[in-house]
Amino acid sequence: MHSEILAQPGYTSVPVGEAPVKHLFPGIRLRPLWKGENGAHANVVEFDPGSTWPERDVHEPGPEEVFVVSGTFNDGARDYPAGTFIHAPAGSWHVPATETGCTLFVFYPEG
Repeated sequence: MHSEILAQPGYTSVPVGEAPVKHLFPGIRLRPLWKGENGAHANVVEFDPGSTWPERDVHEPGPEEVFVVSGTFNDGARDYPAGTFIHAPAGSWHVPATETGCTLFVFYPEG
């Protein structure tokens, strides 16, 4: 027996390829996917090979949650291959970069 399950009110879905593109820095693009009423938001960030964030990325006002979807991400200290989850607490910082290029899913639970 197969029953149809309907999405509940408030569900949101966005095909990543259809999300708007915001060019942050040379070779680094942001695709906003969702923003909550409390300021929480979810994005996909795409890095071309050899791209580097030009300054420290400070996690304020809250933490940053990152999942490396593809490629290898470097936080300025170490490499994180595809399939890695990273929790960066509020107030921490890194200098994002990649030699290979990478795609990240980034979630800010507190904005």
